[in-house]
Amino acid sequence: MQTPADRQDRHEYPAHWEADVVLRDGGTARVRPITVDDADRLVSFYEQVSDESKYYRFFAPYPRLSAKDVHRFTHHDFVDRVGLAATIGGEFIATVRYDRIGPDGMPASAPADEAEVAFLVQDAHQGRGVASALLEHIAAVARERGIRRFAAEVLPANTKMIKVFTDAGYTQKRSFEDGVVRLEFDLEPTDRSVAVQRAREQRAEARSVRRLLAPGSVAVVGVGRAPGGVGRGVLGNIRDAGYTGPLHAVNKAFPDHLKEVDGVPAYRSVRDIEGPVDLAVVAVPAEHVPAVVAECGEHGVQGLVVLSAGYAESGPEGRERQRALVQLARAYGMRIIGPNAFGVINTAPDVRLNASLAPEMPRPGRIGLFAQSGAIGIALLSRLHRRGGGVTGVTGVSTFVSSGNRADVSGNDVIQYWYDDPETDVVLMYLESLGNPRKFTRLARRTAAAKPLVVVQGAGSAPQGHAVRATRLPHATVSALLRQAGVIRVDTITELVDAGLLLARQPLPAGPRVAILGNSESLGVLTYDRCLAEGLRPAPPVDLTTGATAEDFHRALSRALADETCDAVVVTAIPAIGEGSPGDAELAEALSSAAALVPGKPVLVVHVELGGLAEALSAATSTAPQAAAKAHGAEGGAHLPPLEEPRSPAERPPTAETAAPEGAEPRLIPAYPAAERAVRALAEAVKYAQWRREAADPGKVPEYEDIDEKGAAELIEGLLQRGEGLTIGEAETCELLGKYGIRVRRALPALTPDAAVEAARTLGYPVALKATAPHLRHRADLGGVRLDLADEEQLRRSYAELTGLFGEPEGLRPVVQGMAPRGVDTVVRAVIDPAAGAVLSFGLAGAASQLLGDMAHRLVPVTDREATSLVRSIRTAPLLFGWRGSTPVDTPALEELLLRVSRLVDDHPEVVAVTLEPVVVAQHGVSVLGATVRLAPPPARDDLGPRTLPAY
Repeated sequence: MQTPADRQDRHEYPAHWEADVVLRDGGTARVRPITVDDADRLVSFYEQVSDESKYYRFFAPYPRLSAKDVHRFTHHDFVDRVGLAATIGGEFIATVRYDRIGPDGMPASAPADEAEVAFLVQDAHQGRGVASALLEHIAAVARERGIRRFAAEVLPANTKMIKVFTDAGYTQKRSFEDGVVRLEFDLEPTDRSVAVQRAREQRAEARSVRRLLAPGSVAVVGVGRAPGGVGRGVLGNIRDAGYTGPLHAVNKAFPDHLKEVDGVPAYRSVRDIEGPVDLAVVAVPAEHVPAVVAECGEHGVQGLVVLSAGYAESGPEGRERQRALVQLARAYGMRIIGPNAFGVINTAPDVRLNASLAPEMPRPGRIGLFAQSGAIGIALLSRLHRRGGGVTGVTGVSTFVSSGNRADVSGNDVIQYWYDDPETDVVLMYLESLGNPRKFTRLARRTAAAKPLVVVQGAGSAPQGHAVRATRLPHATVSALLRQAGVIRVDTITELVDAGLLLARQPLPAGPRVAILGNSESLGVLTYDRCLAEGLRPAPPVDLTTGATAEDFHRALSRALADETCDAVVVTAIPAIGEGSPGDAELAEALSSAAALVPGKPVLVVHVELGGLAEALSAATSTAPQAAAKAHGAEGGAHLPPLEEPRSPAERPPTAETAAPEGAEPRLIPAYPAAERAVRALAEAVKYAQWRREAADPGKVPEYEDIDEKGAAELIEGLLQRGEGLTIGEAETCELLGKYGIRVRRALPALTPDAAVEAARTLGYPVALKATAPHLRHRADLGGVRLDLADEEQLRRSYAELTGLFGEPEGLRPVVQGMAPRGVDTVVRAVIDPAAGAVLSFGLAGAASQLLGDMAHRLVPVTDREATSLVRSIRTAPLLFGWRGSTPVDTPALEELLLRVSRLVDDHPEVVAVTLEPVVVAQHGVSVLGATVRLAPPPARDDLGPRTLPAY
């Protein structure tokens, strides 16, 4: 008789359990199921585990695994017995397994929902967060297989493993018996477990990027023997930037006698380099890259910047080459920027790395810059670097990443790094596409709460080669969701730089009230008009006349900043000719000294053909750029602090809410060559500041006592047994929505005039007669709806008109519905997008939403504050609030309906689409007149699942 452990596999190999993960120190490992082919790997792994770790695992000396042990630990049915391994270079570094047990603690099968779990981590890899990552993955596997609870027995001395369990954030129970600690914990994600998981994700991904941007040593592979070429050029850029660590030149074609290239030690192979290499910059033809990657992996290189082209951008063959590149690099625990990358830059004085194709190191500054495109990266660096021909100044770059094909490291990873990077105050990103909008939105919301995040978003598709779900949401909807997450969305590179320089140099405005002053009446009026167009509240411009002196500007700016009704000041300046006219340096000094007296309010300058003023503002003595450089570590070789817990808001750069302390460095005044550019940047800053204030109190997801979550789950389970995905019938729709307190006004079919009359008698007059055929549904403008039918005569006459106009009842599908109170017709939708997640949408029914696209969107779950803002954020919202003397409608009832729909799709991921149309919002209450619901099996993994890198 076979025992459960002797049975052959009952399920096929679950390939979707395979994943690459980032560990605590920034390295990577691959997690995969253990199979019968892993016997030798398991034995080798066990031999490298210390006797102490073996004792902790088996509670007794256990020097080697028996043949029976090896068979047991490699034969799994992937349901009741599952084993996962973490691997690097194809070899095991840790294992975890669960065995399903019954109430008596003996092996069992479903429906038993408890399992024993046990870990073993190689001593050399302990402390890297391997066990924590494996726990996330084995818990997700267990939930997928119907297991709801884990039990683990641990020796009291095994404090590391006890900490793995207790720190995970699950609801748990702890007991002590017979010298063993027994831990039991539910596997349902909790707020704390999700928070722990995401904090670990942030720290790990930030460290993985830090290893690429602040390496202790660098090797450039592919350095040409003669001047010229990409490799030789990058080597020169690193050397000329003053990189502070060891630098090596590598080319397998170097002659044996060659010891140096351009003063840099030369080697034929990375293997020949004595000492560690943290970063390898790869500039060899694509066909030679795999050999280079293998060399780097064997030497212990931590990360790669691959400049080589010929990958996914070149077609199907290149996509396969790119997949193989990522798989090989991850097998060795390395992360990749690229391929087809422009490179990376770090201006920190203790790093000074220019591992890019940019011939000049940009000025040090507080702006983090990310661009997928190399061409766009060049344009952004040039725009920030130069002093003339646009927005000028010395605001510079902290770090720069141009990711090319972003096969591995993406904008999400770099945001994780910048979130708590003390050298970066503002993040500017050019994104051709969003590979994972759900994660990007989550990270952006957290980052934007700490520092501005400005994005130009292209309309491109997902990166070539990525196995990510494509979003089905329109580009405009994704943009709206980004704004909801606090992202400052701009349309052009010029606007990106304009907004970035303002946010890097000036505090956030406390409101939209703007003072305008200058020596040109016409330029002041133009600025005033642009402020109105951007939704700001400008005061009438103060004209200082063309004869204004520097002292006049100083006094006027001081008065404006001292005015409590002013939140920001725009200074306009044109060239003046005359004996008393101020020079550029004099005017810059006057403005800077006045602004320094009130550091909590932003000041902008609009200059017309006055390049000297822009440069003078950047170099004004009161801004003390030399002191700034010293403060930022130009002297003394200051080191970046370790990436631990993010800084608190109190440690963030000063804003309007937290003015610069006494003696702090005054902020530089940004200068713009056109009023519309300055005002647009200011308007974005105002909206962002408002979002920051609102984000401090995001509201809550309310609880409703009448919601029957369990009953809804049982109903959904029964309905899904009919098929994989279906639009459920009207009766089931009403029943399901009813369990969440959403009442749909009853509609009865009327395929004959007599049936219509009988339906009206059942519902009570007055009634509405509607055609529900797809081409007429919700189209009152086509005549498919008859309202306020007060009696049988009107109903029969309307029925005859309807069938005479549109044809036989079988094609019209007429229904009779009781009249709802008069109000405003709206539409409420919720959809589960495969990439962005659950999205709740709202708008007015009819042309406003269908023709003009006037819909507002929020990510689910929606809080009470978000529901309130959702109703008010559409352009036609005034119709709900008494526009032109109409009666205001019951928006609180509408907001409650939105919150209930949000709860439904959040509680039940099987509900993939909900449409309520029309929803009539009356003076008192709302009436849902039509509803459709679509169900589908939930995905195996969601955003609450374990940490993973994008799959290939």
